[in-house]
Amino acid sequence: MTFKELLESWRERAAAPRAAQTYAVRLAGDDAARLAALADMFPGRTAEQLISELLGVALNEVAAAMPYVAGKRVISTDEQGDPLYEDVGPTPRFMELARAHRRQLAAAARTGAPRRTRTARSKSTRARGRR
Repeated sequence: MTFKELLESWRERAAAPRAAQTYAVRLAGDDAARLAALADMFPGRTAEQLISELLGVALNEVAAAMPYVAGKRVISTDEQGDPLYEDVGPTPRFMELARAHRRQLAAAARTGAPRRTRTARSKSTRARGRR
């Protein structure tokens, strides 16, 4: 989905259901003002819904912007018979990690158990390192 399509969807339909995981963020002043402006323009959406949907589109854009880096291993051929090489850039790792986190989120939702975020683990690791 592009940002243009997101704006269209805000005009046309309700927000999609969300995961139970929550995140607290502090916005820069200009970003907070623009978010408030969007909330005024689309009163059927809460600020949290807008943030969630904007972030979803931004994450799609980040994934699309990751460079393809051709590896040495041929994994397929195209319609003309030319070799297609495995991607050894950041995209496969990003996709693998996203799938793993998606599974963890789904499991936590099924059991009702809170999911520890990487940030929480990182903070505890840093705290141990200072002792």
